[in-house]
Amino acid sequence: MKTEQPSKIGAVEVVNIQDQMRRAYLDYAMSVIVARALPDARDGLKPVHRRILYAMHDMGIRSSTAYKKSARIVGEVLGKYHPHGDQAVYDSMARMAQEFSMRYRLVDGQGNFGSIDGDAPAAMRYTEARLAATAEEMLIDIDKETVEWSENFDGSLLEPDVLPARWPNLLLNGASGIAVGMSTNIPPHNLSELAAAIAYLIDRDDILTVIEQEGDAAPSRLVSEFGLLESQAEEVSRIILRSDEDEGEIPTEIAEEAYPLIDEAGEASVQELMVFVKGPDFPTGGIVVGGDGSVAAYSTGKGRVALRGVAEIDEMKSGQHRIVITEIPYQVNKTNLIERIAELVRAGKINMVSDLRDESDRRGMRIVLELKRGAQPRKVRNQIYKYTTMQTTFGVQLLALITSPEGGQPEPRLLSLRRALQIYIEHRQHIITRRSQHQLEKAQFRAHVLAGLLIAIAHIEAVVDTIRKAKNADAAQGKLITKFNLDEQQARAILDLQLRRLAALERLQIEQEHKEVLERIKYLEDLLAHPKKILTLIKDDLRELDDKYGDERRTLIAYDATDELGIEDMIADEADLILITTRGYIKRMTPKAFRAQHRGGKGMIGQGLREEEEVEIMFSARSLHTILFFTDVGKVYSAKAYEIPSGGRTDKGISPHNVLALGAGEKITAAVPVPSFEEADYCTMVTRQGKIKRVALSKFEAVRPSGLIAISLSRGDVLGWVRLTLDGQGVLIITEQGQALRFSTDLVRSMGRSAAGVKGINLRQDDCVTGVEVVKGDGGQLLVVTSGGYGKRTPMAAYPTKGRATRGVATLARKLLPRTGPVVAVRTVLPQDQITIITTNGQALRTSVANIPELGRVTMGSRLIRLGDGDTVASVARIAEDDVEVSA
Repeated sequence: MKTEQPSKIGAVEVVNIQDQMRRAYLDYAMSVIVARALPDARDGLKPVHRRILYAMHDMGIRSSTAYKKSARIVGEVLGKYHPHGDQAVYDSMARMAQEFSMRYRLVDGQGNFGSIDGDAPAAMRYTEARLAATAEEMLIDIDKETVEWSENFDGSLLEPDVLPARWPNLLLNGASGIAVGMSTNIPPHNLSELAAAIAYLIDRDDILTVIEQEGDAAPSRLVSEFGLLESQAEEVSRIILRSDEDEGEIPTEIAEEAYPLIDEAGEASVQELMVFVKGPDFPTGGIVVGGDGSVAAYSTGKGRVALRGVAEIDEMKSGQHRIVITEIPYQVNKTNLIERIAELVRAGKINMVSDLRDESDRRGMRIVLELKRGAQPRKVRNQIYKYTTMQTTFGVQLLALITSPEGGQPEPRLLSLRRALQIYIEHRQHIITRRSQHQLEKAQFRAHVLAGLLIAIAHIEAVVDTIRKAKNADAAQGKLITKFNLDEQQARAILDLQLRRLAALERLQIEQEHKEVLERIKYLEDLLAHPKKILTLIKDDLRELDDKYGDERRTLIAYDATDELGIEDMIADEADLILITTRGYIKRMTPKAFRAQHRGGKGMIGQGLREEEEVEIMFSARSLHTILFFTDVGKVYSAKAYEIPSGGRTDKGISPHNVLALGAGEKITAAVPVPSFEEADYCTMVTRQGKIKRVALSKFEAVRPSGLIAISLSRGDVLGWVRLTLDGQGVLIITEQGQALRFSTDLVRSMGRSAAGVKGINLRQDDCVTGVEVVKGDGGQLLVVTSGGYGKRTPMAAYPTKGRATRGVATLARKLLPRTGPVVAVRTVLPQDQITIITTNGQALRTSVANIPELGRVTMGSRLIRLGDGDTVASVARIAEDDVEVSA
């Protein structure tokens, strides 16, 4: 007899209010953390994003199908999977369609989905959407029993707990969210860099073996066997081979937190991974300033990354300057930024802006600030960075939900870069293993059925007779099982066999299919038996995705002077050519841009020039050299060679105001690369009118950003040449009319920075200086090049030493000048060097010095470059033997 339980209706339960509040709050907090605010570390998605993508997949909306109304998609998500407000779902879907929010969009939107100006998306009844091709990569293989499923809110449907996620979406697109007592803020990254880092993690044990065996010769094998870039292979080898004394590369303030993560036995260090993952890569571009924030974030999961917009300085036709903003920091509202700049201009905090306008269109962003005459553009740009959101800080918080392999409640965890990548690898291993098991089961079942069909085909007459004599289908199935030793599935397949499959060709197709299925089974069994082959599949998938969706990095990485990682340790010390035009544009390029040719050729395009613009200065330097720039007002400015933006052969370059704080109308007239301020005693200067001056080089070691006075110039005179000299060395001054004067620099006393110098050469009335070279004994040769493209090299001993302020000797007979043109450049060279000649029209020719004939002092020389109509030689740069080897 059933005993009735006493009813609890009306009963009073006594509870502790503190315990009840604690339990209720914890339940609420975990609900927010797990079900709303934080992404899953495996697929990088929050539940709402996962439900939107799966709902669109379930509706059959693909990147190749027609767009569907956003309201229809939102209704599907609300009704089946996400019982929250429709606006929350629509906002989440709209964000996945915004190219300024997502590095790789997951939703392909049609219509107004908002703008970087802060405009909200249009109402969902007006917009349409479909899955982006990238989102399909997140959902691929979801129908092959690869993921776990859970009941939806009312138990009527199933939804995936996680997506198969063929690519590492957590780091690719990042995430942000505020939960209860915690938050996440993960920046987006570049697909190509993450793919390379994951491949490195997978291959790391084999790479370590190669480095241990090969030592310094390992990089070539890493390139050929593992597909690393040459620079990556060299850097990884250096990091692996270095000693413990290099631990100082980790900033001290994060060392205690960093080392437990990066120094786990046998695990990849943050330095190794940052060879591949340089830093965040935001969809809006910009510049990450400094490296400490990225190192901290990738080591500990927390860091602050300084992010700066891109503002270029350009010169207008009127001679005034303007600042053009082409990229702004991630998540900065463009309208608010413009309004803030306008407020600062009105308040007088930025007082040199004459006009501000937004010229942005569908081709890209362009905010123009026209400056007043006499403004210092670098100073104004720095004010914009200081007082506006053109420079912000992105607080990295790599927090995501981790699910243990045994299952259970997901837990929020702070992740290092290595751990985040490792979780992706483990997830893909799990997905590919489950997919392979599913495919193996299906293949084994199909092979079993095909084996039965082959038995039936081999005994077709007996099978047909058995079926014909049976009373019904069930009796026929039983007789087939008994007579031919089949099971139920095989017998049913034989009964379902169509008569047309009995044709000879159809029988061959069944036999061929059976053979292919057996091979497939063998492959899948081998794959499941060798986990390393699954890792190879992960690499192959990423390589395919990189080929399909990979692109160049949008966000530049710039290390400031106070960066503890040391910018100069990050810069390759390479040979460069630096060009400056008559309009002041400057650029840096590799000598490899010009292939070596024989003398007498036409050369190739070496500079994109505007009308009435010519190349005026060209010289070689190395990336880590300090360049001293001298101007027409006698001032000197300093910059590192790598700070000059690199360009291609046909690029016009940039305004020097982007690099130097030049005054209004100030123009560079001379430049000299300084490898080290201890390598020379003096900075020797020569003007166009023949004056010479020596200043101790140490006085230019600390040039302030606003420049220093270097020389006082007479009216109409221009400082044209600066050379580094030692005590006792000579100097050789060459004029346009072919005069050459060699004398000792000791004849010129050392002077102060503001001195004007003394007469160096006695010039004819119609003559002027065209070149200056340092004489280091009688070794080497003097290369003389004329405007008409003629040149020769002459032993330095052919130029006798004279007194200062004399006329010297001829290096080119005056009667030959109408044919050869005046002398335009001289260089001290060695036979193993190379030179690059550039013309006023921008043609460039690179050739070996050995190709140039060695001739007497007053001879005409041979043709070095074939010139077009109206073209003349503008400048010549020497590429020393060591630099030739680097750039070959």
